[in-house]
Amino acid sequence: MTALTRRRLLLGAASAAAAGGLLGIGDLARSATAARASDTGGPLRIGYLPITDAAPLLLAHSAALYPTGVVSSAKPVLFRSWAALAEAFVTGRVDVVHLLMPMAVQLRYALGGGVRVLGWNHTNGSALTVAPDIEDLTDLAGTQVAIPFWWSIHNIVVQQLLRAHGLRPVLRRSASRAARTVELIVMSPSDMVPALANRSIGGYVVADPFNAVASIKKIGRIHTFLGDVWRDHACCALITREDVIAQRPNAIAQVTDAVVGAQLLLNSDRAGAAKALGGGRYLPQPVPAVQLALTYPTPPYPLIHPDWQPQRLGYTPFPFPSFTHRLVEAMGETIIDGDRRFLDRLDPAQVHDDLVDDQFVRDALARRGGPAAFGLPESLHREEQVATS
Repeated sequence: MTALTRRRLLLGAASAAAAGGLLGIGDLARSATAARASDTGGPLRIGYLPITDAAPLLLAHSAALYPTGVVSSAKPVLFRSWAALAEAFVTGRVDVVHLLMPMAVQLRYALGGGVRVLGWNHTNGSALTVAPDIEDLTDLAGTQVAIPFWWSIHNIVVQQLLRAHGLRPVLRRSASRAARTVELIVMSPSDMVPALANRSIGGYVVADPFNAVASIKKIGRIHTFLGDVWRDHACCALITREDVIAQRPNAIAQVTDAVVGAQLLLNSDRAGAAKALGGGRYLPQPVPAVQLALTYPTPPYPLIHPDWQPQRLGYTPFPFPSFTHRLVEAMGETIIDGDRRFLDRLDPAQVHDDLVDDQFVRDALARRGGPAAFGLPESLHREEQVATS
C-alpha cells in the first residue's frame, strides 16, 4: 500500500470513526487486499481489544498453544478502539482478530474487506451498567447511554430494551425526559468508566471487565446482562481475511485449533485464566475485575431468565447459522449514525453461508471431544431465543 493510499484510508477511517464506523472506503479496502496478495509468509499477527471477549486469543498465547512459527511469538497487538482494530485488520497489519459480529457483517458487505468468520470467540459477556440512581430503565429518559460501536450487539440489544420499556433511542440530539428519549453515543470502552463516574452519561452497554470495574469501584451497577435478553448470543467472532485463508490454510487451521483449545481451558479454570491475563499481562484491568467478569455469581437482583445463566460469559466456538440470520434481521431494525444501505442488498437467510467458513472450527471440535465438550448439541443446530421482558 502506498503512503498516499494509506493516508487516504486513515483519513477515511478517522472521519467515519467519529460516527463509530468505517464507511465509504470500500475501494481503499480492496486496494489494501490487493497490496497484501504477495505476502504469503511470516508468522500471523493477532490483534485485540483489552476486554475479556479476547480471552481465547490471549490465553492461547499465554499457554503456548499456538504452534511455533505460525503466530508471532510477540504478544498480540493491543488496540484501544474497534475502529483502530478494524483499520489495522483491513490494511493487513494484523491477520487474525476478535471482532464484533455485526461489525464483521459491515466490513464484508459495506467495504468488501474480504472478512471471513472462522467461529465464535465467545457468547454473552456484556451488560448494561447504569449510574447508582438509575433504578428502572425508564429512569434513563433524558440521559445519554454510551455504546462501543454502532454495529455492535450492544447497540442492537440496548435499542430493543429501550423500546420495550417505552423509550425511544435517538442520535445527535439532546435527550428529553419529557419525550422519553435516550441519546446513544459511541465511546471507547476505556472512557466509559470515568464518564459514568463523573455522571456525564447515565449508563453504558459494553463487554466486560468494564461492567465489573464499575461494580467494584461502586460508581455504577449492572442493570441487565445482555444474555438475559438474547440467550447465548455471539458478541465477538474469530475472524481473518479470505486472502489469508487462501494463502495459508494450514496456519489458519492451527490457529483455530489453538483458540478452541484455549476456550476449553477457560471453561475449566476461570480463576487461573484471570491471573494469567489480568493485571497488565494482557489486560490492563486488575485481576479481581477480570476474575469477577469471568466468574459472575448469581447477581443480587432478579434475572428475567435465570435458567439461561445470562451472567455467564461463555466460550463456545461454533457459529450457529440461526444466529447470523436473526442478527442481520436485527441490524435492519437498529438505528445508527452512518450508512446502512448495504443492508438493503442482503438476504438474511443467505449471509451465513457467505460470511462464515466453519470448516476449521468443525475440525477443531472433532479433535477436542466434539460438540459435547462444550455442552453443544451434536446436531449443531439451535433456535434463537430473544425476549426483552
